[in-house]
Amino acid sequence: MKLTLPGLQSADWTRANIDLPAFDIQAMRRRTAEAPAWVHFGAGNIFRAFPCAALQRLLDRGAYDRGVIACETYDPEILRRAYAPFDNLSLLCVLRADGQIEKRVIASVAEAIAADGPGRARMADIFESPSLQMVSLTVTEKAYKPDNPMMAMLCGLLKRRFAACGAPVALVSMDNCAHNGEKLRAAMLPAAEAMAVGGEAEAFLAYIRRKVTFPNTMIDKITPHPDAKVAEMLASLGFEDTGILHTARGAATAAFVNAEQAEYLVVEDDFPNGRPPLEKAGVVFTDRETVDKVEKMKVGTCLNPLHTALAVLGCLLGYTKISDEMQDEDLRRFVYRLGYVESLPVVRDPGVVSPRAFLDEVLTRRLNNPFLPDTPQRIATDTSQKIPVRFGGTIAATRDPSTLHCVPFVMAAWLRYLTGVDDEGNALVPSPDPRMEEVRARMAAGLTDELLGDVTLFGADLVQAGLAGRVRRLFSEMMQGRGAVRAALRRLLAEEPEKAPEEGR
Repeated sequence: MKLTLPGLQSADWTRANIDLPAFDIQAMRRRTAEAPAWVHFGAGNIFRAFPCAALQRLLDRGAYDRGVIACETYDPEILRRAYAPFDNLSLLCVLRADGQIEKRVIASVAEAIAADGPGRARMADIFESPSLQMVSLTVTEKAYKPDNPMMAMLCGLLKRRFAACGAPVALVSMDNCAHNGEKLRAAMLPAAEAMAVGGEAEAFLAYIRRKVTFPNTMIDKITPHPDAKVAEMLASLGFEDTGILHTARGAATAAFVNAEQAEYLVVEDDFPNGRPPLEKAGVVFTDRETVDKVEKMKVGTCLNPLHTALAVLGCLLGYTKISDEMQDEDLRRFVYRLGYVESLPVVRDPGVVSPRAFLDEVLTRRLNNPFLPDTPQRIATDTSQKIPVRFGGTIAATRDPSTLHCVPFVMAAWLRYLTGVDDEGNALVPSPDPRMEEVRARMAAGLTDELLGDVTLFGADLVQAGLAGRVRRLFSEMMQGRGAVRAALRRLLAEEPEKAPEEGR
């Protein structure tokens, strides 16, 4: 089986139980070229596994007739190697916790454009079209700075749109960070001001402020790098395009994408020029306050704090898969307690997603999914940027923070992780982190009040919160030699009564 438009004619796809598109791909591409509605920047794995798959469900049911146009700015090699050879198709493998793998060809990408070279002219044509409704992004939070080339390019395209038709449009960040729409707007406005020169400067800035919206969103779907075991499974079915590709910029990609089954996309419904009917594909459209509640539920309580805990402890204890950690009785009990006992009580129910049901799914069907090849090493990247967001809210919302035990344990474990030695005494190379060397240098003077009171690192002043002493004690325990981290974890679990529900309930 070859992943190309002619290759889809083979009966082998059906025999391999791989679902094929149920719509006329070429007709969809023609309609999209004539009246583009949706452009997406960032052609990586999460884009193909989630927004593209959601759009495909609409196309398959006849609920929509146009595709999405993918544009890559940072790493055009992705398009040259993982899009063009496969006619912009991809094979999505959804890895279910029950062991089943859903496989379907995704064909909702109507066009793929590299922003460099000739692609710039094509992108200008698209932005000048009044039919364009939605420009979404998965470009990582690092791109949301006024001096980032991505922001300058977007401003230039918006300026072309302003001059050509002045039609409104929504810029929709789908990056996994809190208040992502606000962050995008905060980066775009200075970039637009820098570009606004001459007689039309004020009119262009007014266009950005009044006719371009920046909805907040919450996105959640684990989409790891393409996995060799998935490639082997596909090869056994006769799929030929199983090569895992590594670009010069470090991206890992392939003709296939593997992802978990669970997915959430909650979007502030602020689209001044209309939008595709993605609510028919499971996307939740609501108001900004509700998006914020869902974001805080996920990032600050019910998922991301558990991920960070497993990442740091998993690296220290020698694990290379999150799902394997969930088979470790100590780690399983720890994240259950962190989730149900310390995090869930401070959640504000957003209404559109049940916090308890969300946490149940995380602990019983997501983190323990053995077919999801996610690693603590990947999740441990940029931990200094994550801890304030993932734990600061719980500390602030807990009436007596000194009653928290798991939260300070994670912070102590992170500091222990930065020493570069695992629990067996072996060298450990921490994942990349922009503040790692700074924190290591400060730790040389000990865990001082100045360090533990740094709100930018911990999301709260641990001294004022009454947690600094506990972090120091736990860190000291974890530094007592081989097996000290495991021993400290077991002491913590033994000290506190078991309040978390049994697994599966």
